[in-house]
Amino acid sequence: MIKIIEKIEGEAKLNFNFKENKIDFVDVEFMSTRNIENILKGKRAFDALVINPRVCGICGHAHLMATVQALESCYDNLILSDKAKIIRELTLNFELIQNHFKWFYLTLYPLFGKKQQILKATYPSQLMSKAIAVIGGQYPHTSYAIVGGVACEITEIDLIKVQHYIAQTLKFVEQNLLKVESEVFLKTEDANSLYDGDLTEILDEIKNSELLGYGKSYDRFISFGENSFFKKGKSVKTKVTHNISLVDVKESQITSSFAKNVSFKDKYYEVGPLSRAMINKTPLIIDVHKKYGDSIFSRILARIYEISQLLEHSRGLIKKIDLSQPSYIEPSIDISKLSGSGYSAVEAARGTLIHRVELESGIIKNYEIITPTQWNLSGGTRENHGVSQRAMVGLSDVKIAELVFKSFDVCSVCTTH
Repeated sequence: MIKIIEKIEGEAKLNFNFKENKIDFVDVEFMSTRNIENILKGKRAFDALVINPRVCGICGHAHLMATVQALESCYDNLILSDKAKIIRELTLNFELIQNHFKWFYLTLYPLFGKKQQILKATYPSQLMSKAIAVIGGQYPHTSYAIVGGVACEITEIDLIKVQHYIAQTLKFVEQNLLKVESEVFLKTEDANSLYDGDLTEILDEIKNSELLGYGKSYDRFISFGENSFFKKGKSVKTKVTHNISLVDVKESQITSSFAKNVSFKDKYYEVGPLSRAMINKTPLIIDVHKKYGDSIFSRILARIYEISQLLEHSRGLIKKIDLSQPSYIEPSIDISKLSGSGYSAVEAARGTLIHRVELESGIIKNYEIITPTQWNLSGGTRENHGVSQRAMVGLSDVKIAELVFKSFDVCSVCTTH
């Protein structure tokens, strides 16, 4: 049985194979690509700062951050001010937040037979987009992050505006998603203590539909993006290790799809908010995982929990900005004369995003992009399923399989770029 899955920033084709009325295997196929990596070859290094944010309309900012960090890692001793680092982290936080709102109200709601909540999706997302625009000049597709810092000189007035947008977004969260103060929600360590709000409504639907244990995969999580909030590491059945290297991340071709498989030491790992929470050992998510494992319930709660986490963390980051520091520190070598290789890993909304670049006299010789959905939707074999494949195997209802599939917050255009 073949089903076209839409509303995933593009579309994907799922070929379901059944055995004794249960899904035995799912072949995941992405049917188009723009070949961004090939487009970049032969271009000047700075061109990547304009081209790469256009890989995706929702997480383009993560691609900007991954691009600028990859280019910066080609230098030996490049210096960034703390001010520039904080500003970059703030805008990336805001992009993650606006994505999570859209996914919850536009993608998840209809899967439970409810109407899309367009205004609830767009209002808080718009606030976060405005916050990015105050700093970066526009959103989406801003290119304000440059090698050496940021191309903006924010003022106290700008920070007040951003604080206002954060406050308004928090107010929306408390009045709609949670029906409780965000700080109270973040102190919650037992999922059974969640009683009201749009989030609880969806979680109750899962319970009432007896879907609590659905969508389990390998219980293996990984995260390479690291900043003042997220930690690098992997978690295998709750055992967390922080000593991991990008050297062990490999891509491989799939004959039936334009997407490529991604593995770490030849094993498939899940990325995203649930992975980040497991590696950060977030109490509420650890409790939910203990009860329901790496299920759709855990994935959904982790993604929404991250909204409140990032909003509160961003409020703290703003207070740490020293406006007297430089926004930009000129690199010791002009990038047009630079030869070398570099890589970066940032946490996008859907998980770890990796960029690798090779420069020769300032010209891009090779560029590689590994996106979060490649991790989660790698197309394995019957003997070695990918993460999402394993999560769908054993189900008897294709509609439930679609819910499991979309619980990973799939992005088609990023996957094939």
